[in-house]
Amino acid sequence: MDVRFGALVDTLAPKLEQLIQCPPVGYGELARSMPLSGIYLFSETGRHLYVGRSNSLRSRYGRHCRPGATHRQAAFAFQLAREATGRTKASYKAGNDSRDGLMLDPAFEQAFRDAKGRIRAMEYRFVEEPDQNRQALLEIYCAIVLGTPYNDFGTH
Repeated sequence: MDVRFGALVDTLAPKLEQLIQCPPVGYGELARSMPLSGIYLFSETGRHLYVGRSNSLRSRYGRHCRPGATHRQAAFAFQLAREATGRTKASYKAGNDSRDGLMLDPAFEQAFRDAKGRIRAMEYRFVEEPDQNRQALLEIYCAIVLGTPYNDFGTH
């Protein structure tokens, strides 16, 4: 293995441990002193559901769950709404099954609002990681190790 890549890999397990040990916070409880960039984790009743990364942890948290967040900002909520409505097959063509089309369906739109509310009730943890390469690797590492069901690293 390349020495530089190996050095990055060696940092992943300790950072995951820091993430898991981070006291969870809820909606409206984010400290002003939280780090700017890093990895975050949403969990519900002890089950880890979604790992993400951001260069603005506070803002990204809000885009996942604040009531006014759009379907383009709240990807995790959109996934939860797809699951709740059984509309799980993505379409990349304009129409009823496209992202915009689904949001025109009142039942789906309600499921999306409900999903954002569900995310607001979840535990939120984060760990600082300013380095973009470590961020990318750490997101994938955490998702794999924690078995988060809503992370998808497939190409579209």
